[in-house]
Amino acid sequence: MRTKTAECVLDDLGQAVESVVFGVDGVIVDSVRASAAAWKSVFDPFLRSFTLVYEMPYEPFDVRVDHTRYLHGRPPLEGARDFLASRGIRLPYVDLRALVMRHEEFFLGEVRRHGVAPIAATIIFVRELRRCGVRTAAVSEECCGAELLRRAGVAELFDVLLDGLDAPGTALPVHTDARLFHAAALRLGVPLERTAVVEGSTAGVAAGRCAEFGAVVAVDPTGGSAGLRGQGADLVVADVSQLRLRHRRIA
Repeated sequence: MRTKTAECVLDDLGQAVESVVFGVDGVIVDSVRASAAAWKSVFDPFLRSFTLVYEMPYEPFDVRVDHTRYLHGRPPLEGARDFLASRGIRLPYVDLRALVMRHEEFFLGEVRRHGVAPIAATIIFVRELRRCGVRTAAVSEECCGAELLRRAGVAELFDVLLDGLDAPGTALPVHTDARLFHAAALRLGVPLERTAVVEGSTAGVAAGRCAEFGAVVAVDPTGGSAGLRGQGADLVVADVSQLRLRHRRIA
């Protein structure tokens, strides 16, 4: 058996890694346009009906302001709840979940019609990891996570793919399930302390920290890093191009 003489290190953290687990949405693929359009298709008819029945002013969902403020990078149930609360509307869990599931349908329709683009900086970094012998996984709480990667043409870059269909019960979780991260690490065959997580949502960062990985990196292009650090991120970057790798000899 060949003995390793060097290891790969995330330079900003000084953390040696043998595998990296990536979140999908906002980290590997850019699906913001598709997600925002899908939420608009969900919320606008609901808001029209609700405001008509309760004689409230109707204000349509804003794909830029409302999506960025309430939904981008957040668990869908939590984001939908907070958006509706901003309009003075409070719904029981079962109705919120119905809206979230409807979003999933519209979102897939958007992706299948218009496609989805990979995030170039992440793909470059993943290829660099693989050249260094670091194993990679992609994890998403969404049931369509693996499909997003296939449609973006990057699924083959990951040794392990897990999404919401692999979660216990396959139901939409309120928070990214730490068990998915554990399952990814188990399939990669690398100890947690030698694995890093790169995530773009507060729930994903919290799940990575809960799962006790060696390093948790948050991707935050908006600059609002306080919430991500509060969830346990060791490092917050605007995009994955800011991460640096170096080889370190093993004594």
